[in-house]
Amino acid sequence: MLTPQEVIDNFELLSDWESRYAYLVDLGEQLPPLDEALRTEENRVKGCMSQVWVCPQPDPHDPAKLNYVGDCDTAIIKGVLALLIELFSGHTPRQITDLDVDSLFETLQLAEHLSPNRHFGIYALVELMKEQALAEDTAASAG
Repeated sequence: MLTPQEVIDNFELLSDWESRYAYLVDLGEQLPPLDEALRTEENRVKGCMSQVWVCPQPDPHDPAKLNYVGDCDTAIIKGVLALLIELFSGHTPRQITDLDVDSLFETLQLAEHLSPNRHFGIYALVELMKEQALAEDTAASAG
């Protein structure tokens, strides 16, 4: 679990975009394999050119919090997915929906280094993760 400031600090340690790109790819390579049963249409990120799946699961130590799992077929987007999984996991649905990812991405200058299509896909990913958190929160409230 990373805080937005830890993500910024990690990026600032890397002097250029090539190093940052390699860091993201490395993060993606560390994601555990995604269970085939979770590769559903409901968990697929629409609006992304890559094939991306992300799924929230209750934290086994604190059911009020969520952990995310996911996978992607493109190295750089898989790295961003891994970063978002680290950022969002271990938080309550409310904390997840309140997280200001826009300013984080702006600080990291992701838009300047990713194609517009990839940039759009990343925002579709963030949107799905927040929608899933909200759905989990609604389901928990109704239950």
